[in-house]
Amino acid sequence: MLTQGQTLTVTIEKPAVGGRMIARVSGQVVLVSGAVPGERVQIRIDRIGKGVAYGDTLSVEEPSSDRRAPGTDPSCGGCLYAHIAYARQLQIKSLVIADAFGRIGRLPLSHSVAVAPSPTDGYRMRARLHYRGRRLGFVREGTHDVCDARATGQLLPATCDVLDRLAADLVRLPEGAAREIDIAENVDASERVIHLETSPGAAASMLDLSSPRPGISGLTATAASSGGVRVLAGSAYVTDRLTMDGQRTVTIRRHVLAFFQGNRHLLRDLVTHVTDQIPRGSATIDLYAGGGLFAIAAAQRRGARVTAVEGDRAAAEDLAVNAAETGDVTAVHQSVETFVRSVPTGPDVVILDPPRTGLSRDALQGLLRLRGRRIVYVSCDVATLARDARQLVDAGYAIVRLDGFDLFPNTPHVETVVVFEMEQGRM
Repeated sequence: MLTQGQTLTVTIEKPAVGGRMIARVSGQVVLVSGAVPGERVQIRIDRIGKGVAYGDTLSVEEPSSDRRAPGTDPSCGGCLYAHIAYARQLQIKSLVIADAFGRIGRLPLSHSVAVAPSPTDGYRMRARLHYRGRRLGFVREGTHDVCDARATGQLLPATCDVLDRLAADLVRLPEGAAREIDIAENVDASERVIHLETSPGAAASMLDLSSPRPGISGLTATAASSGGVRVLAGSAYVTDRLTMDGQRTVTIRRHVLAFFQGNRHLLRDLVTHVTDQIPRGSATIDLYAGGGLFAIAAAQRRGARVTAVEGDRAAAEDLAVNAAETGDVTAVHQSVETFVRSVPTGPDVVILDPPRTGLSRDALQGLLRLRGRRIVYVSCDVATLARDARQLVDAGYAIVRLDGFDLFPNTPHVETVVVFEMEQGRM
């Protein structure tokens, strides 16, 4: 029986969803942080859960050839895989996808999943940082301790310079005036908006930050008590212009608080891949459309007639603006659950990019009611994706393609795109 605080040596078997690695002690599963599959490591049990124990690596007795110096604090947000050589990270993520589909979805894959690589430096276009104890940065895993964002390499050096200047300005404000900081920038970082989440009554203090600042195209704030977004300087929006196929330009305006794919290096590749799965001229429904990234590209690249659905207010406003510039995209501001209850059935294609929690029961039932000939499911959480995939297969769909995109290098997260088609005779 393992106990909290116990120290022991284990051999790492394989990766687990979430970033830890699996070892076993007398048949009991131990999820170990800071290890690489195949290694023999000394660990300390830090907690015991239901049927599983959790341990941290103290020392490495037999290191993997894929172990490397992380270059930063691996417990700082976005760095859990920083101690693993990048090529091995991609292999591990492929294994995690296969494991989730086999174990959670009961859908064993017949071949390994290719995961498209990304440059690991300066990849993030969106980030949330935390301001605690007069320090601005990411937080260490499992704690509220702030760590240095620059050292992680996720943000561009110019972005870090902007954040350093912002941190110096925040020091002059009353303690606790600022809490969380969101940053959004476009692919080439020519536009950068900073959003401050402030404490109640701090709006007057924020005015001290409203003068123009180098490297910032917009500054906004939200008071925790009101929830309304106040523009302090510049604009609350950034605009991306993606040149597709060497000639078409997909233009997307987005609010600083709206969801958007966060990896600047793979953005075009992801959009190209998703829209390549759409037959030309298809009647297409895009659920969880955000600002219309896939919808606009599908209309322009594939001549699709797209109905794009988004429930979030800020993202829906972006979607309406972006759709108006396209012509073949109809924007709908409505929850997915409400929309799928009444829309006519039988679209050629349904694209969906739901939140990390995957499809709600109502959304899934509505999706099945639609009976789309093809479904293109984009997911940032392989566990909920595998769960939903099982339901789609049970309803008569077959998986015809599965690809991974490493939108989050040095982390255990992976973006996965699955293409389903309705089996013949089930239409």
